[in-house]
Amino acid sequence: MAGRYLLEISVDGLDKALAAERGGADRIELCADLSVGGLTPTQEVLCGVRKKVRIPIFSMVRPRAGDFVYSGSEFEDMKRAIADAKESGMDGVVLGILGKGYRVDVERTQELVSLAGPLPVTFHRAFDECADLRETLEAVIRTGATRILTSGGASGAPEGAAVLAGLIHLSRDRVTILPGGGISASNFNDVARRTHAHEFHSGLSSELPYSSGDYRRFEAEVRKLAGQVAQLP
Repeated sequence: MAGRYLLEISVDGLDKALAAERGGADRIELCADLSVGGLTPTQEVLCGVRKKVRIPIFSMVRPRAGDFVYSGSEFEDMKRAIADAKESGMDGVVLGILGKGYRVDVERTQELVSLAGPLPVTFHRAFDECADLRETLEAVIRTGATRILTSGGASGAPEGAAVLAGLIHLSRDRVTILPGGGISASNFNDVARRTHAHEFHSGLSSELPYSSGDYRRFEAEVRKLAGQVAQLP
């Protein structure tokens, strides 16, 4: 996708989704409770946002806060959430499952990827919980996921930019590396220059708290970021 850059914005409801769309976002990651990293939104929310928002929407599939090692019943909840996402007209889903030793649970993730098909799957920042990111990259590729949302194992993408660049090089177009975490208009150009990524993810929490209802300012911050994405060579 050389020459084409994309901005994904994470939101937790209709008003933020509409503000992100007006601001120039290319794609929405739709969640509940972003304060804990994002959880599965209800089907009512999925349908409500889908009716109003025209750009692609990826739904978070995460049954609870905390770690990413899930019980059998939580795994069944994830299956139902994927079915709800497909029924609601989502364009993709976002998920991640780890097993013992904080390694990717390849078998169960493959099952969810297959269930989600033909929708693409983003493996989320559970990736960053793993010790060996190179090994984890290969494991995620085996699951069939098409993207990895990651900060390069750091607190945010600006701090993990060098690792992100390495992951992008290692991926060799087998999976899309989606830098996320702490990206805003104030640091975007540096992250883009250092990582050579083509897709970027932001919730703009460094500019506005997730609890903020100032949708005009949120739209303005998205517009600043989208403008910088549009100016990339």
